[in-house]
Amino acid sequence: MGWTWSFKSHNRGDCHGENGCCLAADPRPDFLCVGAQKAGTSWLYRQLAEHPDFWMPPLKELHYFDQLSRIPPLAHARARDDRDRYFLESLKRLSARSHLDMEYYAGLFAPKGSHLSGDITPAYSMLNDEVIERIVSHFPNLKVIFLARDPVERAWSQLSMGVRLRNISPFNTADGHDVIRNLLDPGVLLRSHPTKIVARWKRYVRPECFRVYFFDDLEKNPSELRRSIVGFLGGDPNKPSGCLKAEHNRDAGTNKLPLTAKVRAQVAKFFERELRACAVELGGHAKKWPARYGFSVFCFLCQLSDYFDLFVGCDWIG
Repeated sequence: MGWTWSFKSHNRGDCHGENGCCLAADPRPDFLCVGAQKAGTSWLYRQLAEHPDFWMPPLKELHYFDQLSRIPPLAHARARDDRDRYFLESLKRLSARSHLDMEYYAGLFAPKGSHLSGDITPAYSMLNDEVIERIVSHFPNLKVIFLARDPVERAWSQLSMGVRLRNISPFNTADGHDVIRNLLDPGVLLRSHPTKIVARWKRYVRPECFRVYFFDDLEKNPSELRRSIVGFLGGDPNKPSGCLKAEHNRDAGTNKLPLTAKVRAQVAKFFERELRACAVELGGHAKKWPARYGFSVFCFLCQLSDYFDLFVGCDWIG
């Protein structure tokens, strides 16, 4: 089924004639980026928005599956063209529905035409199994990516942003107890265990459709990170993202709360088990995370081995 909607082209390459454009015959998202917050998702959105193989919504974060789009920042969304206006009007109508409507959500992506498009919402890292299963059942070919970051650095960046945006009350950054209290906030804690997030999504997404990338590469080799993600999503990694260079990350210089060595060690201790689990289960750059704080992955593996031997022994005895 082909839908046509008349508007002036924004040079996206979908036009048929001067004023006509074919919307996607089978609209649906091609991918989801489910986090992590403060791990490069804004950088990724800007890179894809400027890439000629992608059409990205005028809102970076749709928040449909975690909020039913009840509080989207529509007031701050700027429509670049009629495609964006079509999307924003559709999102308003979708927000009026009181239940998850997968077909209507899929229709949001009709303006992509023949391009690739998706939803980058870090809050999807906190979705429960039931919602994830529904998403993947409805979109079985959906590609899902997760940007992982050292839990200590990620959590501190989130707390810094929260204070800066006044979503978190200022606290004594030199007081370890005060810091841990903020880390225990569900909005911080649930985002700070990448192994649990990845495990939930991998239960339902086919292995060939799921990828973990690392914030470390955004810091060290953003060009290769961009190439890898664009290629995985089905785009041409050799095409530039307009005039936007891969190393452009305007959030990189954002001021963080002061972090003393003592409090850093306390935060690391708080995340010690997760840091070690990341090294084992995520691999890649995560293998080096525990050593940043003086933790040994070898000891963690030995503990797992002892537990496994005990389990097998008890099973044999029974």
